Amino acid sequence: MKTENIALLGTAMTRFADHRDRTLFELATEAGLGTLTDAGIDLRDVGEAYVGSMMAPPMLGVRILKQLGLTGLPVVTIEAASASGLVALREASFAVSSGRCEVALALTYEHAMQRLPGSGGMTPGYETLMASPASFALWASRRMHERGTKPEHLAKLAAKNWNAARENPLAYHRADHVVTPQEVLASPSVASPLTQMMGAPMGGGAAAVLLASPDRVRRRRPGEPLVRVLSSSLVTESWDPEWIALGPAVGPPGMTADAARRAFEAAGVGPEDVDVAYVHDSWINEELEYYEQLGLCAPGEAEKLAEEGTTALGGRIPVNVDGGLVARGHPIGPTGLAQVHEIGLQLRGRAGRRQVEGATTALAQLVGGGSSAIVCLFQRDGRVA
Repeated sequence: MKTENIALLGTAMTRFADHRDRTLFELATEAGLGTLTDAGIDLRDVGEAYVGSMMAPPMLGVRILKQLGLTGLPVVTIEAASASGLVALREASFAVSSGRCEVALALTYEHAMQRLPGSGGMTPGYETLMASPASFALWASRRMHERGTKPEHLAKLAAKNWNAARENPLAYHRADHVVTPQEVLASPSVASPLTQMMGAPMGGGAAAVLLASPDRVRRRRPGEPLVRVLSSSLVTESWDPEWIALGPAVGPPGMTADAARRAFEAAGVGPEDVDVAYVHDSWINEELEYYEQLGLCAPGEAEKLAEEGTTALGGRIPVNVDGGLVARGHPIGPTGLAQVHEIGLQLRGRAGRRQVEGATTALAQLVGGGSSAIVCLFQRDGRVA
């Protein structure tokens, strides 16, 4: 769906880490206040808020917003597993574009390692719902059989993301040396062919984004590049006789293809226009699959992109140059808004040593257990009339 007249007003995130010494309220407050500071406004300027998490107990969203102030604004809680952050952004986008409010906040948070106040620990039942690494390993093994993928392809992509995270001060994993594919392959096996360094850490963290009309953003941020939200497409899986539908595991890759097609059509751009992309890689074989599903290459050519370094910083289409889920971390709820925070830095030219030169169009993609997929497109003013 096309999102009319929406731009990023402010973004912020905490570092993704273990955070055993911090509460979920502290993390969420840091991100919320951070984006208000980045935007140069206070909570009284915000008309609606969309807050989200996967594992937080009921009523926590309103309690967290109360840490930022008591202004009477409507607060809506979002839960879409790993896709929660981008779904919160989508709803905030529609709140502004519909005219319901001038400024909307998306704030997502998670603390997978911590007992939450009043919850007694992880919400009952979640420990039996998480997709096991074995399902991703089977997915990788099937591609190896059908496409000739080698463990070395997966290791090269994982090393790419680990090394990208070295330049991201907010990443979970920041290696003190250049990570090699051999090191990735030599790390402990989790579920063959996947090794420990091919999977994302969870931990905790929070991220937030403020959206407003382009005119309001220009007034608040004069002289800065304007970053528009072009489109957002959210789908759930359709029947696929070759895919197991039972349970909350990530659905068939075709979901991402459907979401991407709709997002590109609504935005009036194509895969060839994307300068930098951020995709779901809770296990690194996902990134390989999504190259094709997003149209970044033709079917069967993803391995070539990995071999040639096409998706590394400096390549034709850099992907996950903040470290991705594998190295930046994947607390689940805030992952999508962390992607948007990074996109804001990239399209404003503020990403430092991980900057993609000349980036004007960016893509964010996530899948959510259950299953769902969402693709959002962003653009710095100037590429399309």
